[in-house]
Amino acid sequence: MEIWHNPRCSKSRAAKQKLDDSKADYTERRYLDDPPTAEELDHVLELLGKQPWEIARTKEAAYPATMEHDRAKWIAHMVANPSLIERPIVIDGNTARIER
Repeated sequence: MEIWHNPRCSKSRAAKQKLDDSKADYTERRYLDDPPTAEELDHVLELLGKQPWEIARTKEAAYPATMEHDRAKWIAHMVANPSLIERPIVIDGNTARIER
């Protein structure tokens, strides 16, 4: 299991605490410091059943409000600007979920 975590985010801290409380075996990935590759983000989006613009944080300065809904372009933009990725994301085998 892996959590894409931002320790400055209260929702992310709460999700990590739930994992700790349940004594889950997981890896913490501070995705702002260690952004996913385009392939990793694409895979997680597949697991979530979402498009990149559906998990983008709209209030971030890098949010591309006028960008067309082109999956590859959005993924590339989100990899270059990982703060756009909604958090936290927990990946467990063949499933992923946004823990909000």
